[in-house]
Amino acid sequence: MDNKERITVALAGNPNAGKTTIFNKITGERQHVGNYPGVTVETKVGFRSHKGVALDIIDLPGTYSLTAYSLDEVVARNYIINEKPDVLIDIIDMSNLERNLYLATQFIELGVPVVFAFNMSDLAKSRGYDVDIRMLSDLLDVPIVPTIGHKGEGIERLLDEAIAIARSGKAPRPAEVKYGRDIEEAVRKIIALLEPSKKLVAKYRPRWVALKLLENDSEVRAEVKADVDNYDEIMAEVEGCSKHIKTVCGDQPEIIIADRRYGFISGACQEALVSSVEVRHTASDKIESVLINKVLGLPIFVGMMFLLFQLIFSLGNPC
Repeated sequence: MDNKERITVALAGNPNAGKTTIFNKITGERQHVGNYPGVTVETKVGFRSHKGVALDIIDLPGTYSLTAYSLDEVVARNYIINEKPDVLIDIIDMSNLERNLYLATQFIELGVPVVFAFNMSDLAKSRGYDVDIRMLSDLLDVPIVPTIGHKGEGIERLLDEAIAIARSGKAPRPAEVKYGRDIEEAVRKIIALLEPSKKLVAKYRPRWVALKLLENDSEVRAEVKADVDNYDEIMAEVEGCSKHIKTVCGDQPEIIIADRRYGFISGACQEALVSSVEVRHTASDKIESVLINKVLGLPIFVGMMFLLFQLIFSLGNPC
């Protein structure tokens, strides 16, 4: 009988953040492909032994958010909530940090044990900036491990952190995103109506549910309807709060919530971002510097317009 400790690790992240590369580096050839039950979304499951621990690695679909806008997002979120992996590794493209941290912040709000892999750290440094990893880790209350997926760098330490978090069962403290007086007041009212439902509270953080109801998340609304006795009362409160927020703030709650999340992320990045002494430029930066040059810009524009007209008349000439 195999008494080896076994831990389930789910990999999540934005599309093109390098998640599949890291999955392949961790599992090698010990993986298989299938489908999530009841849907056509592909799943990959891999296996790895690390320092005496058997790891089941689940590669979740790439998503930008935990709001139910697409099937991939629904599948990824439902797996995390219903299957409850021992630890989640969020693969973050360090060269596109603010966009990727939008999903990461939602994992913190959801309250799952999580580790952040700051992937493509070499690409970020080549573009002239770095991140104070320790400061950002303290701000978010989440372990952060820099990785370079295609080289396999940081993978061993990433697995060490994942196992440590899984053993501790430690979820990060809720991200202290301040959504403004009107939304915070609406959240408090909705939470007061949700808390009597022990079944719902056992499954989700009430604050997360309240925010999802204000975001008009259809999947969460269905979950609430199935788990509470006062669904009509809750939804009447949600609708009333949503109308008030739109009247006072001039926009739908989901737009304001997304905007405030990005504000929180931007503030954290400004605290932790460290610019390099040498700022390197991408190819697009170099092209742009020529095209908008005070001296060369206008002649280049005139030349391009001349060539465009010549092309149009040449192609439009019936002879």
